Amino acid sequence: MEEKDKGWQQFQRVKLDRKQLTRRAKKIETAGTRHAHRFVIRRISNIRLVQREVTVWLLIVGAIIAGLGAQTVWGQMNYMKAAPAAGGSYVEAAVGPINSLNPLYMSSSAESSVSRLVFSSLYTYDEVSSLRGDIADSLVVSEGGKVYTVTIRDDVQWHDGTPLSAKDVVFTVNLMKNPLTRSALRINWVDVSVKEVSKDTVQFTLPASYAAFPYALTFAILPEHLLGSINPAAVREHTFSQAPVGSGPFKFELFQQVDPIRNIRAVHMTANRDYYAGPPKLDRFELQAHKDEDAIIKALKAGEVSGAADVSAKSSDLVSEGRYAKTPLPLSSGVYLMFNTISAPFNDAKVRKALQVGTNTSAVREDIGHGTRPLELPFIGAQVGDVTNLPKAPAYNPVEANRILEEAGWKLEANARVKDGKKLQITITTTKSKEYESSAEIVRSQWSKLGIDVKKKVIDASAENSNFVQDTLQGRNFEVLLYELAIGADPDVYAYWHSSQMGQSGYNFTSYANKTADAALASARARTEPELRNAKYRQFAKLWLDDVPAIGLYQPVVEYISTKRSSTVGEYARVVTSSDRYANVLNWTVDNGTVYKTP
Repeated sequence: MEEKDKGWQQFQRVKLDRKQLTRRAKKIETAGTRHAHRFVIRRISNIRLVQREVTVWLLIVGAIIAGLGAQTVWGQMNYMKAAPAAGGSYVEAAVGPINSLNPLYMSSSAESSVSRLVFSSLYTYDEVSSLRGDIADSLVVSEGGKVYTVTIRDDVQWHDGTPLSAKDVVFTVNLMKNPLTRSALRINWVDVSVKEVSKDTVQFTLPASYAAFPYALTFAILPEHLLGSINPAAVREHTFSQAPVGSGPFKFELFQQVDPIRNIRAVHMTANRDYYAGPPKLDRFELQAHKDEDAIIKALKAGEVSGAADVSAKSSDLVSEGRYAKTPLPLSSGVYLMFNTISAPFNDAKVRKALQVGTNTSAVREDIGHGTRPLELPFIGAQVGDVTNLPKAPAYNPVEANRILEEAGWKLEANARVKDGKKLQITITTTKSKEYESSAEIVRSQWSKLGIDVKKKVIDASAENSNFVQDTLQGRNFEVLLYELAIGADPDVYAYWHSSQMGQSGYNFTSYANKTADAALASARARTEPELRNAKYRQFAKLWLDDVPAIGLYQPVVEYISTKRSSTVGEYARVVTSSDRYANVLNWTVDNGTVYKTP
């Protein structure tokens, strides 16, 4: 043991001899240099003699490696392909605000979007705007088109696991009808009675035959077991409006103030794995409400969102095509120049007629671009069958416009139209939008050339203190209003042009009144035979063009914008409203993956 300890101590006392190490390093260096000269440098000339053979062999080896790589890729292409991959989160921007998540009170595009994702309805629209059943299995019409009996699916449940039944449908309709609820949807349901026939059957009874009633069955259904005990007057302020429970493809998760400075609010949703039509491919969906389309464009440029709705065709040019894909979505609505027909000078049909022929609507559409569609009538022409039988708006003719104004007593004096010592002055009112403002400016320029003093008034309807609806629309506080009217999937435009809809509570903003036109509208909506309906609508369209309560400018197109790796709205999709873009939301994805091909 002592010998071992002594040996270890001796080993510890060993010291490195630096001189000896240096001599050995030099010796190794000398030997290495000698071998390099002998076996490499002196034989370089020999390599030059065989360089052709070496090059050929290197090329052969390279070709073999490349061939193997190409074979591998080609083989994978035969049994694998890139495809949208399930999972992930999708962040979408829409125009807000979001004040309530209860669909009875939705008033903005963002609120409508959340409603479509979280709630179910009896009927909805598919990717080409055709009506299809959502939770409705069948529909039976009886008693001359006055009774509609709907059978619903038995596999639908609320997000809290409670089964959805006919009782929920009846509860929702009665809640909409109740004046204490204070829902803007009430006007559509006042005269409709509804009852539960059985657990899965509900029956609607109308006061008169109404052919377009199935299109009214697209309302969001609310849960009776959560709201049934709440006083209708308190529903709006109930916590449900901030944390809803629905039965749609996505479940509400969180309502968040994302950016208080830019006033961006977001609704976070997760996939409903128990959805009756199958679970969505996305795991999560976040919808951000932005102030206007300018704010949405900024979010797209900053890469803050995966996609965006509510971007006008004109504004979409500001978005990079290298990063985003753009899908045009023609809306079932129309942009019109609407005259206040009960105030001077528009109570004179000749003045309206002069402006009709003095407006070059094609110039407006060309300015917008992006395939913006013409719209001359109070509805979309294709909705009434054969478009060749439809009446046509008169062609643009400024000479004729001047003649009609002269005939109406508006004489041209020093480039100004004057009658009874008073100048012809007109104000065009519209809402803040690049598209609307540009269109209003083009019309202003055209009318000015007729000797009319035309001014333009722009209202920011999205401002918190805006009273556009109450003052401008309900109060009819305008001379000419450039505004968009939602037409819908059916040509029934009774609400906009029938004289019974005049007044603050109605939607006949122009105060148009014509007894023959009233009769045509009332008869058309009561007819269930397509040809008879279409004939009545064509008759109404001719009267409308002759009376000129408004001038049709165009059918608007919005662009849906999403990252190129996303799979969202279909290329040939058509929508009734912007929120109908979700017709195929179950198949939306945010990225691609490699999958095996099926035989």
